Amino acid sequence: MPASFKTDKGNIIIEDGVIANIAGISAMESYGIVGMASKNAADGFFELLKFDHLSKGITVNTENNTINIQLHVILEYGVRISTVGQNIIDRVKFNIENLTGLEVENIEVFVEGIRIE
Repeated sequence: MPASFKTDKGNIIIEDGVIANIAGISAMESYGIVGMASKNAADGFFELLKFDHLSKGITVNTENNTINIQLHVILEYGVRISTVGQNIIDRVKFNIENLTGLEVENIEVFVEGIRIE
């Protein structure tokens, strides 16, 4: 369900896809992340998404103008997973709240894989 604002001149509606794109771009700015993951339903394997399709690894749920986000990510080998996960949460929360004016209630980061170069 999209978020909406009523102003004296009309309504502003922010679709969940826009919030997912902001979250994906914000997450990719974090050190240690390789990309977003999309599950291949047929095989049960996760694939690395290209930059154009980042939002497919993100689930956004908007209720009463509060946002809950799930990010499925692939990280680099050798990084501290808990630190990278917290950095992703902080960056995504900051950018979404500043760009949309909405409150982010919860962000979950699911590490679906580690990439070894």
